[in-house]
Amino acid sequence: MNILQSVVVKQVLTEKSKEQLLQKYEGNRLQLKKECEQLMFELKKLEKTKKYQIGNLNKQFEKEIHTRREKIKLLEFQIEQLHMLPLGSELKEKEIQSIVEINVGDVWEDIVTNKTIIIKDGIVAEIR
Repeated sequence: MNILQSVVVKQVLTEKSKEQLLQKYEGNRLQLKKECEQLMFELKKLEKTKKYQIGNLNKQFEKEIHTRREKIKLLEFQIEQLHMLPLGSELKEKEIQSIVEINVGDVWEDIVTNKTIIIKDGIVAEIR
């Protein structure tokens, strides 16, 4: 019989992976800043047309801008934390589902114990 089991995928922090994460975080941060600027531009453009109620329009746009600014703060925090982490640290990247075959006589505890895959520079380094 086969069952599905969650498997944690962790990434070992190396110079290469640290640089890739920093680039990813910076790219996301820049994208969010551009979106904020675009939303402010669109708000001003819509205010000039006077086709919509300004109060409701402002609330909706401010909500969207606020959401993006919060994401920017989170990314900046993650960048700070990444700078403080020593090389060799294991970062949880994601969880995936795995098919596990079970048979009569298998030790149940061995089957349900959380499995972990360790990735180092894009290559599977260890399966625990």
